[in-house]
Formats: sequence, structure tokens, C-alpha cells
Amino acid sequence: MKYLSVFTAFITTTLFQYAGIRPVNGASVNTGQLLDAQSSTTTGSADVMDASAYKDVQTSRGLNYHYYFSPPSDGKPFLVFLHGFPSTSYDWHKQVPYFQEKGYGLIVPDLLGYGGTAKPLDPAAYRYSLTSKDVIDILDAEEIETAVFIGHDWGALLTSRIVQYHPDRVIAFGVLAVGYQDSFADFNWEASNAQTKEAFGYELFGYWEFFSEDGADKLIEAKFDKFFNLGFPENAKEWITDFAPVGALKRYLTSRPTAPPPSWISKEERRIQTEVLLKGGFAAPLNYYKVMFFGIGPEDDKGLPRVATDKPAFFGAASEDYVARVETQVPTTQQLCSNLTLKEFQSNHWVQLYQADEVNRELGSWLESVF
Repeated sequence: MKYLSVFTAFITTTLFQYAGIRPVNGASVNTGQLLDAQSSTTTGSADVMDASAYKDVQTSRGLNYHYYFSPPSDGKPFLVFLHGFPSTSYDWHKQVPYFQEKGYGLIVPDLLGYGGTAKPLDPAAYRYSLTSKDVIDILDAEEIETAVFIGHDWGALLTSRIVQYHPDRVIAFGVLAVGYQDSFADFNWEASNAQTKEAFGYELFGYWEFFSEDGADKLIEAKFDKFFNLGFPENAKEWITDFAPVGALKRYLTSRPTAPPPSWISKEERRIQTEVLLKGGFAAPLNYYKVMFFGIGPEDDKGLPRVATDKPAFFGAASEDYVARVETQVPTTQQLCSNLTLKEFQSNHWVQLYQADEVNRELGSWLESVF
């Protein structure tokens, strides 16, 4: 049995049947508990993370990593939060105070290409065999033997690779929106788009082509407000028409009407995110797509075993994520994780922001069950 993944191209008819997917006219899957409380981030403070709590370390390959650090109390373990695209450690500003107050130690890095961390322009620097070791280097610098790793989006893939490359350092792990990921050695972008278009009526990964083009970073930066409104959507279904399909995102940025601003992100949160993302630019962050689109990541994965895990695992699926669709994420994660707690949130892709209170509560309950 090969496994279905949001990024994997080896999505076969057998897998669609296994996942309960029906072509175009609808898909049926309802696993886990649907958590449907209204968004908890419409109002409130921007929860700025204390700048004095940040530290820097040189990894074993000579790259600077900038990370938020808070020691544990009461014998609690460290939680390592790993963000995705386009993000920084600030993505976790709704989780940091919650888990800090509960006594957990926290390590929340700006991942490679973002914020105060190094920004190499060579896509090969973003191979997950390397970035997973970077995160372990942070733990080594802090003399931390083991931790709980929690990732969102590309941070979920990084979490998966840490589990696979460094299982002895992992107590437990959680992934949000994007499930636990197997090897991408079979990845083929064109095949993946053809298969997902047949299943859902649109390509899930069409936007990767634009993100891998020369000059994409400059267009995103020039049209950042427009990009932000779609990347953090008010209406999650706009991803079906204006984000995911081949050519749609570039067309949106250059000629389509601007999407409405997200009411679930405060003006102050938006200001902070805009400032930090534009300061760092998009040339480096887009390498997370280039490393896959140009086959560097799949080549890197050829030596990675297709391993299941019995580590305690949490998956927070997002029912209104129209790229990392639950129909593709849930079956794979269930198949590969034998000790899984699954929760489905009524949320767009940005589940830790859109449903912060629910995510914190469910993650907290899961952690209590583990420890």
C-alpha cells in the first residue's frame, strides 16, 4: 500500500477509494471530531512575543537560527513549534502564552529563510535531511535531549522528517493542517495535479509552478496586501478558484479583483506579519517550493525509509483547507501513526490562528494524556 499525501504525487485510484474520495462531484470523509466553535482570533491583542526571550545559535552547517526560548517548570517537557509558509515564529503567538503558563518549555524558531534566521538562496539548502538536523542542533545547544515537536504546513513536513531522521529525540509530535508525511521519492508535480484535478475538479498544487518561477518573490512583495488577503483568506473557498489551480495565483495578483481582508486577523497582527515578512523578503521562503518542484527534495528522500511510527501523535485537520484537504491528509496519517489522536477543526488552513482556543485546548488535553 502506498500512501496518500497532500504533497505526494503518487496518488492512485486505489488510494482515492481508500480515502473515500469521489471525483469532482464531492468527497466524503468525516473522521475525527469536528470542532466547530467560532474563530477565537477575530478580536484581541496581537500577543507579541517577548523579543528579549529570543536567542541565536550557529548550526553544525554554519547557519544562524533565531528562536524564542522559554524554560519549563514543574518537570514539564519542551515543546518545539515549527511554522510553515509564509510565516515566522510569530505564527505561534496564540500558543506561546497558553503553553508557557502551563509550565511547558518552549523553543519556537524562525525557520530557515525567515525572520532572524539565515536566508540562503540555494534551494538545496532547504533539504529536509538538513533542516531537520538544524532543529536538532538547537536542542543540542540548549542541552535538551528530547522534546515534543509540533508543526504546521511545511513545519508539519519538517516535524515528520525529525520523527524519521531523529526518532530518539522525539517524545511525541503533533501536526496541524498537513498530516504526517511519508517519503516523497515518488513525487511528480504534473501527475499530482492531474490526479487531484480528477478527484476534486482543480489542481491542489498548481500554485507551486508560480512559486518556483524567477521573479515570483518580487511580484508577491509588490502586491503583498493583495497576496495577504488571499493567503489568509476571509473565504476559504477562494483557494479553489484563485490560489491552488495552475496559473490562478499569478492571474489573481496581476489582474483579478483583490480578495476581502481577513476579519479573523486583527490590524495589529496584520501589521506585525507584514513587517516581518517584507523585511525578510520572499526569495528565500519560496525555496520550500522549489526544493520540491525541481526534484531536490524527492531525491533527498530516496534514502529515507517509508516508516510508520508508534510515537504518540496528534493531528489537527482543517475541514476548510482546500489545499491540504482532509480527504488526502487523514487517511495517510491514520495509516502511518498507530498511536494517533485525531481532531478535525472547522477552520481554514491557518488552524492555530483561526481556531486558537480550540487548538490550544485540544493540544493541551492531548499533552496531558501523554504525560
